[in-house]
Amino acid sequence: MGSLVRKRLFFLVNSATRNHKPVVKRSQHRVAVNSTTESSQLSNDVVPVFKQATQFGDKPALHDMHGDYTYRGIFLSARQFANELTKLLGGTQQERVAFLLPNDASYVIVQWACWISGQIAVPLSDQHPASVLDYYINDADARVVVTTLEHLPLMESLLANSKKRLVVFEDTLRLLAMKADGKMANNRLFEHEFENSPEAGVKGDFYNNSDAMFIYTSGTTSKPKGVVLSHKNLQAQINALVSAWKYDSKDIILHALPLNHVHGVMNLLLCPMYVGARCIMLPKFETSSVWSQLLAVNLQNSERSNVFMAVPTIYMKLIHEYDQLFSKQPKIKEYIYTVCSTKIRLMVSGSAPLPKPIFDRWEEITGHRLLERYGMTETGMVLTNPLEGERIPGTVGNPFPSVEVRITKPESQGGNDTSVLVYGTSKKTHVVTKSQEPISGDLQVKGDSVFKKYWNKPDVTAKSFTSDGWFKTGDTAQYENGVYKILGRTSVDIIKTGGYKVSALEVETALLGHSDIIDCAVVGVPDTTWGQKVAAIIVLRPGTEVILSQLRTFGKKSLPEYAVPTILKVVDKIPKNSMGKVNKPDILKTFFVENQK
Repeated sequence: MGSLVRKRLFFLVNSATRNHKPVVKRSQHRVAVNSTTESSQLSNDVVPVFKQATQFGDKPALHDMHGDYTYRGIFLSARQFANELTKLLGGTQQERVAFLLPNDASYVIVQWACWISGQIAVPLSDQHPASVLDYYINDADARVVVTTLEHLPLMESLLANSKKRLVVFEDTLRLLAMKADGKMANNRLFEHEFENSPEAGVKGDFYNNSDAMFIYTSGTTSKPKGVVLSHKNLQAQINALVSAWKYDSKDIILHALPLNHVHGVMNLLLCPMYVGARCIMLPKFETSSVWSQLLAVNLQNSERSNVFMAVPTIYMKLIHEYDQLFSKQPKIKEYIYTVCSTKIRLMVSGSAPLPKPIFDRWEEITGHRLLERYGMTETGMVLTNPLEGERIPGTVGNPFPSVEVRITKPESQGGNDTSVLVYGTSKKTHVVTKSQEPISGDLQVKGDSVFKKYWNKPDVTAKSFTSDGWFKTGDTAQYENGVYKILGRTSVDIIKTGGYKVSALEVETALLGHSDIIDCAVVGVPDTTWGQKVAAIIVLRPGTEVILSQLRTFGKKSLPEYAVPTILKVVDKIPKNSMGKVNKPDILKTFFVENQK
């Protein structure tokens, strides 16, 4: 390959012809902010995050491994990159722009640039192997792929025989967005673009009717699907979360999650930046880095995080490090408890079920009863324990504002997808059936936050919605004592054994109460006699041993006998994706291959 022509902002590689044509930076449109944001909200118009952000000016927006950034700085750099995308795409809109970028300000700049120029953002992750990245890029039919010099060789190999355009995002725009001294960003020379333009982004009602982002499903039960999220979807999700969890401009959110999932993109990035809060973005999750941030080691009070959200696996790892480093030091334990309980206002767990032992142990360490919630890529957040009020371990509370949920009778019990047992909103849940509690069945969701379609999969989309327009989550839910509980994915977490239905999640929670078990997964193994057998895959604390008979004796203390595992496998590690989710079909293929014949 010939030498690449590099320009001040970035350079472009034409993957089809291999000719390297530099992009010349020339800002053709002057866009700035005015006072239309409030009036747009009053008229129910969608207000994208980049428009909302313009009112925050030189307020600190983000801190990453490189330094600090203001809202003004990020906006101006995003405007410049948006101009280049517009030029590159010939002025067309709603093209897919895939980007593989680190967890730093460059991600935010490119995300906003996609939306300012009217394109659809498709975030990728460096945790995915080349084959998965190739699938996402081609499935999304991305016309442009943005990456860094670090990932250039990989991206060049993936796009070698395609007509997609590869853009290398250099550090210039990120550096321009940084707060170098005082309160001003380096790109203050472009101040006129911030102050004097009539309105940022595409004009008219574009954002009320256009798509914003593709997020790919985790693929734990089937091949990943591109979830098409509109700007209206994002607005509805932001409004619901801000209302329920009381995001505030004074919040400082600690962000240690991947940026290709709803949890990391919506809950920890878009919501705080929408209200003018500040994000502390770590390049990746590391237990030592998170503990340092939570305890504000070598930080001023003005830089102290007060909101933290993570997945159960992260909390489990933080507990493990705490036990190793601090558990025998009473003064440090007291300090950690005091700091976390008094300086941090909210800690949330999601993306996977939170085992009660982790809930209880985290409360012992920090004084926080983790707020567990439930959501999906297709719906955003759906159910939440209360910000203020009792949080019951193992439950996910009630619906978010503007979200409707219902539980329907499963087809296996003679029901159809509209046989409603329970219907609920954030204000009240109505039990329609006369059956005694608890009531369980298929969970369905409706609301402006729910996605519109799977990309290029009309048949799958049609099958995912009921005849009266409700999205079928594929999860089994239970309603009891005024709160909802997720029993698991209907296809893999509801085990049918000997005529009984067993929730794999409930069995996992029970097993994690064993002092020697640090992680586990429960699956249903096909069996000609029982239909399925309950099988447990466990990870043990170093130096310990558990045999099946001991496990069964322990399990019978909290589970009915039919739910206690009859198969046990001990492993060093349970494979999980970047969000801590277990792919149970893969678990079955990996550990029970003899049962798959």
